[in-house]
Amino acid sequence: MSDDTLTIDRLVEWLAAFRDAVTEQRAWLTELDSAIGDADHGANMARGMAAVMDKLDQGHPATVDELFKSVGMTLVSSVGGASGPLYGTFFLRMGMTAGAVTSFDGAALAAALRAGLDGIVARGKAEAGDKTMFDAVSPAVDALDAALASGGSLAEATRAAADAALAGRDATEPLVARKGRASYLGERSAGHLDPGASSSAILFETLAETVSRT
Repeated sequence: MSDDTLTIDRLVEWLAAFRDAVTEQRAWLTELDSAIGDADHGANMARGMAAVMDKLDQGHPATVDELFKSVGMTLVSSVGGASGPLYGTFFLRMGMTAGAVTSFDGAALAAALRAGLDGIVARGKAEAGDKTMFDAVSPAVDALDAALASGGSLAEATRAAADAALAGRDATEPLVARKGRASYLGERSAGHLDPGASSSAILFETLAETVSRT
């Protein structure tokens, strides 16, 4: 297997790592959400990813599009609030763009992640600075594209994406929310990390860690 290829098994390892991470950080994510939201983001994401892995443990789909369709549909049906539709759409769009392939190279991963980001925009109507998951996912996808365009390896590109997602997450702290329940708080939403941006940063960190082990 090439260092610059992600097979179905590796993609499932990524999803399992994301499940483990959001489960371990469930209390922190919920604490963030308790300040400006419904106080359920950590519990929602842990429950949703547990449902995803329970389904995958029964057998992996043979192609990337079927894998991400399964992930997206499970998240839509098992995660409450805005997170289920947003994360579900992200993975569904990734699958639609990937097609019936059995692995990702860098270009294919970049195209799928870009389509996932476009899905978040279409579903949530979010823009930069709204204090949403978009503020972590968008810079991550841009950084991955830039790293690949400059000749970086898949490991270098996903590390750049993870670092950009983390910076994007941190940049949400001083922002006043313009979307979702947090927007009802107005100026009082400033001074808190956005929960969705925080879980999105975890998503890209676990991707980078998974690729680095390839």
